[in-house]
Amino acid sequence: MHGKLDQLQSALRSGGRTLVAYSGGVDSVFLAKVAHDTLGDKALAVIADSPSLPRRELQEALEIAEQFGFPIRVIKTEEMGDANYTSNPSNRCYFCKSELFESLAEIVKREGWQTIVYGENASDVGDYRPGAVAAKEYQVRAPLKEVGLTKMEIRELSAELGLPTADKPAMACLSSRIPYGEPVTEEALRMIEAAENVLRDAGFYEVRVRHHKNMARIEVGAEEFQKFFEEKVRGTVTQALRKIGYAYVTLDLQGYRRGSANEVLVKLKE
Repeated sequence: MHGKLDQLQSALRSGGRTLVAYSGGVDSVFLAKVAHDTLGDKALAVIADSPSLPRRELQEALEIAEQFGFPIRVIKTEEMGDANYTSNPSNRCYFCKSELFESLAEIVKREGWQTIVYGENASDVGDYRPGAVAAKEYQVRAPLKEVGLTKMEIRELSAELGLPTADKPAMACLSSRIPYGEPVTEEALRMIEAAENVLRDAGFYEVRVRHHKNMARIEVGAEEFQKFFEEKVRGTVTQALRKIGYAYVTLDLQGYRRGSANEVLVKLKE
């Protein structure tokens, strides 16, 4: 594992002045920290601010950068102005990442940076990841994947570095909570964000609120079902989500699982 860390540092040094696509998640925080430790002021973390990024996530991402002393820049991305994105096709992530990488490419050209990197890792290989197609088109490197670092290894190394994201739950953008084919709107994203905040404030760890028009389909870890069924918790969550705008509040009995929004794509292929 530490040999892979050495390889990662070598890969980063080979890229020269580097922009790190930063989100505040496990992988990008680790990558930004190692890039800063390796390259110093030749590395810059860049986070894209848009309606699909929860406000809490943005604030936490900025606080981590300040805590560990790596420079960061916030840019605004405009994927919500792209009908290819808001129509929510199965390759929605491609259009989001294309918008991000186009913005980063402009910074590279304008300011003389040499390389763009992002946090895809070796555990992502084989997943349905349209964003990786955009990365290839814009020649964005995935050094974590290049050196074979898995998600578990990244978490372990993050803990050694003292990063608070070492045990952070997986986090995808808010748009991923909307079923493919249903439009992505700012109103829907606000509802999802508020609903997930309610659940996290109630003490749930791994949370998704799948947005089905006027129905919220809640996913939490199966081990947290018992907590959800406590009368006070269930009543508080239901009342809060109805105030947010959901007429129906349901619990997915399969529990949280990564990429559940893609299950419909698998069924279509069968």
